Amino acid sequence: MFRRAAFLSVLIMLVSGCGSRTTPAPVMELSQPKSFSQFQQDGQTDEYRVQRGDTLFSIAWYSGNDYRDLARINNLQAPYRIYPGQQLRLTEAEKIPSKPIQQTTGQTSKINTNQTVDPPKKQAYGKSKAAQKSSSSSARNVFPERVEQWLWPAEGKLVGRFSLKEHGNKGIDIANARGTSILASAAGKVVYTGNALRGFGNLVIIKHTDAYLTAYAHNQDILVKEQDWIKAGQQIATMGDSGTSRVMLHFEVRYKGKSVDPLRFLPDRK
Repeated sequence: MFRRAAFLSVLIMLVSGCGSRTTPAPVMELSQPKSFSQFQQDGQTDEYRVQRGDTLFSIAWYSGNDYRDLARINNLQAPYRIYPGQQLRLTEAEKIPSKPIQQTTGQTSKINTNQTVDPPKKQAYGKSKAAQKSSSSSARNVFPERVEQWLWPAEGKLVGRFSLKEHGNKGIDIANARGTSILASAAGKVVYTGNALRGFGNLVIIKHTDAYLTAYAHNQDILVKEQDWIKAGQQIATMGDSGTSRVMLHFEVRYKGKSVDPLRFLPDRK
């Protein structure tokens, strides 16, 4: 009887303590997993051993990659099932060019190697239409070497700052009214939209260069699609509270997969 009474007292204390909480419970999934932290400290960049709880989306995000690239490199098909202990390549394997095999035909007559047969007509002015189309298409699909301009992703009050602690905030949090416009902080390509990463809610990830990614979490509505190329300042979503307990934007910047303080890049507010 005494044990039951003691247990009931402890239970009431716990319930009372939970009911008196005035701040939202911390979302631990927003911190970088220990396996990735150790992985980056070891200086490894080519391969990663899958840990329990990993998904292809989370591995792509924390290693600074597009999940489609990881799927292609590792010959994975949707729905991209992976398992603990599986070794995944994070970069393309270097291809060694093979030397062309020279075959002899036994022909003894001399051939003029400079001779051309029915040479194509020269374009009178500039490149051909096919070449122009190819060059413009390739230029559009190549990431720049550096980010030309960084912009604040939303208007509002800064309610959370970056922390270097193991389970600290890996970005900044901006609070405002539901439906507030979320803007691309820099020009780039949308490499992910969805809610497959725990703790981020409706998420948009944009790749800006081969090294830089940004993430926009807890959105209400997502207004862009994967593979879209967008401009700096273009609206990509609206502010919401998906995956969290208050209306806000959680914004992260990652350099080669490592979390960096977004305030180091964003311009000073007037």
